Amino acid sequence: MTSPIGSEALQPNPALQPLAALVGEWQTTGTHPYMPGTVVHGRTSFAWHEGGAFIIMRSEVDDPRFPSGVAIFGSDDQAGTLSMLYFDERGVSRKYDVTMAGNVMTWSRDEPGFSQRATITIEDDGAAMVSVGEMSRDGGPWEADLSVTYTR
Repeated sequence: MTSPIGSEALQPNPALQPLAALVGEWQTTGTHPYMPGTVVHGRTSFAWHEGGAFIIMRSEVDDPRFPSGVAIFGSDDQAGTLSMLYFDERGVSRKYDVTMAGNVMTWSRDEPGFSQRATITIEDDGAAMVSVGEMSRDGGPWEADLSVTYTR
């Protein structure tokens, strides 16, 4: 029997270790400023992928107005950066820059037509995370976007 192609690369990526606290299953509740008074419920999972070379995120929300999505977190060792590639059921795909400092992760994209950023704070016990989203359209001011609380 032969080994799978590329199996030597299926190993933990040390650059992703700061994101290890995300790994697991989360229940989510979220609010969006365009839907005042509405709380949406869903699920998100973060899992090591390809032996730890990447982290994969999968998310779904019970409200059909919010898309199910998938994302892959990876790194550029030479640049010392983290990135997230996102895709959802609408066919939307985006690249986000990711940073992790202590218990605070951010992902952001700065594009002329539509920019987004989210700041995710992981509670000290790791049992919850709070994400505050913001968006900017056509270079305008930043405004509130989807905010999500994740609980284990």
